[in-house]
Amino acid sequence: MKFPDYQIPVNDDVQRLFHGRGHAWPGWEHIQIDWYAPVVVVMSFEPVEAEWLDALALHLKAHIPACECILFQQRQRQETSHRWLLGEPCLDPVIEESGLRYQARLGRNQNTGFFPDMVNGRRWVQQHAAGKRVLNLFSYTCSFSVAAIAGGAERVVNMDMSKGALATGRDNHRLNQQSLDQVRFEAMNIFRSFGRLRRHGPFDLLVCDPPSFQKGSVNIQQDYRKILKRIPEFMAPGSDLLLCLNHPSLGADFLHQEVSEHCPDAHFVERIANPEVLREATDTAGLKVLRFRYCPQL
Repeated sequence: MKFPDYQIPVNDDVQRLFHGRGHAWPGWEHIQIDWYAPVVVVMSFEPVEAEWLDALALHLKAHIPACECILFQQRQRQETSHRWLLGEPCLDPVIEESGLRYQARLGRNQNTGFFPDMVNGRRWVQQHAAGKRVLNLFSYTCSFSVAAIAGGAERVVNMDMSKGALATGRDNHRLNQQSLDQVRFEAMNIFRSFGRLRRHGPFDLLVCDPPSFQKGSVNIQQDYRKILKRIPEFMAPGSDLLLCLNHPSLGADFLHQEVSEHCPDAHFVERIANPEVLREATDTAGLKVLRFRYCPQL
């Protein structure tokens, strides 16, 4: 019986073990495997045979000694189901990455509360946040905020529509013994809140990591420009812009074009490399994290 050629975790840091969604592994495009110590999470975007799935679970358990339980998530269209394959369910593990701790939520919702593929982005923020005023848009559970405070940020403003996600964000800061006096949590629609951003600004570092699409709230192909046009209102001259995109059919050229047209004073600096395991068959697919410097003309 064949299985994907997944990585073996070398420590307890949360990480992607297999990234079939990058279409670099023919025949395994529907499979993704993540490590949320002590849990292995297997995800499939197509139906799989129960016999094969149970055999994969035994294979994973045999080759990952620290694994205590295995969760399977089936995604089809808008529906998501969960099944614990081995071990006792571990619904709320506290996970670690680069010495920082985060609360994960497993076996209930489509998302776990944490995105392992953004590890290099969080590391970059931690390494460059010292003394900076940070704006974290579409903050979800505030992992970028935790990384920024750990890196010495002066303050962070997190903005997301989900009060539940922001509540988990508060928990994440507390897990790392970080003072909430330096952190704000704003539960609101970003596209209707630019006035509030102006009052909180100016900022020295922007992290913008929007969803590709959320019915009734975000269609990033149309909405990224709305943020870019407003950057002069709340970002300080010389500030860094970390612009993220995880749309399956929009490449880095989309972001370059949007920035050129709607925020021409932002100049491209570099692309933050993805983890090696996030191998993609094309540049269009997968995660894009681009760093720009906002330098308005005097």
